Amino acid sequence: MRNLKRKGKFGGWKQTSGAAFMFSHAMNVVVGPKIGRKLLTGSYVVADVMCSKCGEKLGWKYVETFNLKQRYKEGMFVIEKLKLTKKY
Repeated sequence: MRNLKRKGKFGGWKQTSGAAFMFSHAMNVVVGPKIGRKLLTGSYVVADVMCSKCGEKLGWKYVETFNLKQRYKEGMFVIEKLKLTKKY
């Protein structure tokens, strides 16, 4: 299931505080160091993604997976839905 045309579409991903979106690209973010993390669908090497302006954690980037069925996630960003809206 390699469908990179789902850019920005809600795919049922969950962040710690709610729904999230998966993107193939992200702008104005800083990618943190790689860490191993156990998620609902298996073990991954991920990197936290933070806002380049304020440093707030927005989500994570999938760096590597150990499950062939989840390989389509490698290189993708998961960003919390609530963090995508601009506060005035």
